[in-house]
Amino acid sequence: MTTVMNSAAASAECQPRAGQMFVMKCGGSTLAELPDSFYSDLAVLQANGVLPVIVHGGGPAISENLEKLGIETKFVNGLRFTTEEVLDVAEMVLAGSINKTIVRRIAQAGGSALGLSGVDGGLLKAKPVAASAEVGLVGDVTEVNVALIVGVLTLGYIPVIAPVGIGAGGQRYNINADTAAGAVASELGASRMIVVTDVPGIMKTVQGEKKVLETITVQQIEDMILTGEIYGGMIPKVRAAVSCISGKVKEVVIVNGSEPGVLGKVLSGERIGTRIVRMS
Repeated sequence: MTTVMNSAAASAECQPRAGQMFVMKCGGSTLAELPDSFYSDLAVLQANGVLPVIVHGGGPAISENLEKLGIETKFVNGLRFTTEEVLDVAEMVLAGSINKTIVRRIAQAGGSALGLSGVDGGLLKAKPVAASAEVGLVGDVTEVNVALIVGVLTLGYIPVIAPVGIGAGGQRYNINADTAAGAVASELGASRMIVVTDVPGIMKTVQGEKKVLETITVQQIEDMILTGEIYGGMIPKVRAAVSCISGKVKEVVIVNGSEPGVLGKVLSGERIGTRIVRMS
C-alpha cells in the first residue's frame, strides 16, 4: 500500500500544478510551423488550470512585408532600424496576422486565447532605447500592466502579446520580443521563462558525440561562443534566450516545440532542453 501511495505521490509531483503560471516566448515563424499537437497540449494545460502567457515575435514576416511594399529594412547590432513607416508594417504584422493566427490555432485546439498588443490598455509602456539615434523607434519596457494580464487570465483566456509598446504622448515603439518577454515574466513574478525554438537545446560535443546540455550559465554560453562550440544560427538563439533573463527571471529553458508534450514536461520538472541559469 505504501508503495502504491508513494507512486501516486510521485506521479502527482510530476504534473504541472493548477494555478502555475509561465511565460512562453516564441518567434512568429516558429509558432507558425509548430504542429497542431503543440497547441492541443497548450489547451490541455489551460483546461487543467495552468496559466500560460505568450509573448511572440515576427521578424521574418515583417521583413517579408517590408520587401513587398518596397520599404528598406536594415539592422543595427541585431535591432531593426525602425521609422514610423517601418513601425506601421511591424504593428500590422505583429498585432495583426501573426497574433491572430496564434489565437485562432489555440481556439482550433480547444483552448481560449485573447490577442493583445503592448499598446492595448498600456500593456507595455516603453521609452526609447539608449541607442535610439542609431536604431530609431525601438523601445525598452519601462512598465508592464500586470493587472491587465492577470485580468485576462482570470477571465479564462491565454494572453497572446505582440511586442509593440506605447510611450509618452502616445508614441509607439518596436520592442524586441525577447526583451518584452523578459519584462513580462519578471513583472508577473515568474522565475522561469520557456523559449520555444526548432532545436532541442544547446549542444556540446562530448567524447566525439553531440549532446544536449541540461544546464548552462550565461558565462558558459559566452565562453562557448568564443571557442566556437556555439556557432552560426545558434548564437542569436542563445543570446535571445539570455536577454530574457532579467529581474525575477532566474532561468530560461530552451526547448524544441515539436517535442510531444514539451510544455508539460518543462513545468513538471522533467529534464528536457537546456536550462540557462543566472548565477546570483
